[in-house]
Amino acid sequence: MLSAFIVFSPLAPMVVGAVTHTDPLPVEATLQVLAEGLGFLEGPVWVPSESALVFSDIPAKKLMRWSQADGVSEFVSADHPNGAVLDADGAILSCQQGSRNIVRRDPRSGDLLAVVIERPEGQRFNSPNDLTLHSTGAIWFTDPPWGLPRQTEGRELPGNFVYRWEPETKEAEAAFTHFSMPNGIALSPQESLLYVSDTGGHKSHPVEALRSGPATVTAFPLVGGRALDREPLWRRETRSDGMCVDARGRIYLTGRPGVTIWGPDGTQVGEIEVPGSTTNVCLGGADGTTLFITAGKALFSVELNAVGPH
Repeated sequence: MLSAFIVFSPLAPMVVGAVTHTDPLPVEATLQVLAEGLGFLEGPVWVPSESALVFSDIPAKKLMRWSQADGVSEFVSADHPNGAVLDADGAILSCQQGSRNIVRRDPRSGDLLAVVIERPEGQRFNSPNDLTLHSTGAIWFTDPPWGLPRQTEGRELPGNFVYRWEPETKEAEAAFTHFSMPNGIALSPQESLLYVSDTGGHKSHPVEALRSGPATVTAFPLVGGRALDREPLWRRETRSDGMCVDARGRIYLTGRPGVTIWGPDGTQVGEIEVPGSTTNVCLGGADGTTLFITAGKALFSVELNAVGPH
């Protein structure tokens, strides 16, 4: 296993030592502290049109903004925002745990453009957590109950599902219903695989048989942007939150400790130690080789070898 280790000083950047030049971490890479002392951070998304990172501060009920020129600032108020991606037009698609929906925002002003996904009739979602966008316009997203008080109050659905939203019908179908707590989600570069992290069983799960389920990361084969069945290509027992994928298909998984880097076959190939638990990651920067990491109250970045987002 190729590993990268970080020596941490609270008042200085953290130095990353990569084992080989084939590792995504360059020799003597440095983990930079971009922000500290915030609420609970999630959902980083790089906005190329603004040369800026937008990320969620869930308890503060805000989307925040970071740029090299201006540092960290408040971007816009939001209803307990979580995961986010850009759509084909460069607008921000953001999960809102409070409103239990997914909205579209202007990447420059943060203004609300539209509510894209909600349940206008019948039962509301639990609290949409994270999402990924297929080139067809379909949106895959996870819906655990972490945004509900005590994960139970206000629950209207029988489980915690992974959904696929179809742009033509504007409807969200429960594609996978067997997870305990689906959380992070991402697509491979060729969109032939869907990765889903499940943080494992919880005593509040409405299905008793799933309360002791293991934490896993699973790869499902897709054809035409759809899952043909529930049989995975591979599944590994490990606990992970959010994730992202680079152009070579390597998967960057958050959790504890730090960030682990996996190959497309589910084999771990690297590791970045970060103080505390990490919650989500994305690739961005001018050339797409900066890995941005949200971790509790802090935001970090590290420069990678030329990999870029897929």
